Amino acid sequence: MSRICIPDYEYKERIAKAAKMVADKGLDVMVVCSTESDYANARYFSGFWPLFERAGVAIAANGDAALMVGPECIIFAKDVAKMNKIFCLREFRESADPSYPELQASTFRDVFSAIGVKGENIKIGLGSYVECTLPIFEGLKESFPKAEILKCNDIMVNLRKIKSENELSCIKEGFRIIDLATSEVIRNLRPGVTELQMVGIAQKVIYEEGAEYEGLPMYVFSEKSTSHAISRSGYREINKGDIVQLNLSAKIDGYSPSIGLPVVMGKLEGERKRVVKFCLDAHNWTVDRLKAGVMASSIAKDFYKMYVDNGFKENFVYGPCHGTGMIEVEAPWMETISDYPLEENMTFQVDTFISGDGFGVRWEKGVAITKAGCTSMTNYLNRGIIELDF
Repeated sequence: MSRICIPDYEYKERIAKAAKMVADKGLDVMVVCSTESDYANARYFSGFWPLFERAGVAIAANGDAALMVGPECIIFAKDVAKMNKIFCLREFRESADPSYPELQASTFRDVFSAIGVKGENIKIGLGSYVECTLPIFEGLKESFPKAEILKCNDIMVNLRKIKSENELSCIKEGFRIIDLATSEVIRNLRPGVTELQMVGIAQKVIYEEGAEYEGLPMYVFSEKSTSHAISRSGYREINKGDIVQLNLSAKIDGYSPSIGLPVVMGKLEGERKRVVKFCLDAHNWTVDRLKAGVMASSIAKDFYKMYVDNGFKENFVYGPCHGTGMIEVEAPWMETISDYPLEENMTFQVDTFISGDGFGVRWEKGVAITKAGCTSMTNYLNRGIIELDF
């Protein structure tokens, strides 16, 4: 059985599309950078995910491109990357900041020359400004002191926001695996187990089913820790009556969908039931309104108004959706100032979080935008509020 992944030809197509955008912006070259934790932009073109060190890709307006890595990843990159031109630069070293006094490293000038970028007064675009570390930025300035360095994040957003059939297949495979992991965690939930033990159950399933890694740091929160919108699981024992929040994920060739839902260790009643049910209703409301051509801001504004109108203004944390793909949370977000229309084959995590009194819950799943609405990539949340009997 063949592995679901991005084929080699698609990496070449991505570089060609990016090069045209670089040329259209009047740039000579675009540089994208990645870290181990946020690997997406460099991996998008090269298939390479750095370890400890950083990685980058330079794409010239003429269509040529090169991968840049640190000293310890160079052999690794040459073995697995989808690009022929690969350079070792000190600027992509690890955070321990070794000097490598014996290393004969390349420079940005060497890289740019190899892909046909000549001259001094060039225009360099930074396609991933946030991931461009200071050593990388300083290295560019040192090699090209007369260059104009500009932000061009919009190139990467526009390239990555519409998913190909191969990308959608990777995301769907991730959801297939997460469905299985979620069921296995719920099957093993009982009073006395720890949050981290349940994470271990999920990890076992995703690796056995073919995932390359967690799509995000998977978490199982219980009771008070569920109020953390972002956090990490710990050694807390799960008790009868707790609300347990699951957010599990599986990475397939870099693509990282997730499922989030609360599970109740008993019967959900009173105010807690009202909060949890409203959050689920808000989640389903959002799904029903996703459709190609709809303005993202209009959905976000009405979503926030729903919280206000139902007395949950103080419980609101963020908007209804965020983009998803190679990173579980990627641009574009869907916020009240999001001035863009939804387009076919955009993918979002419908991520509905509410902060209650000493607890919080999240309903989350992935969808692909269609002309008629959206396609849910998992049906797991159709089970509604899950209450376990002990």
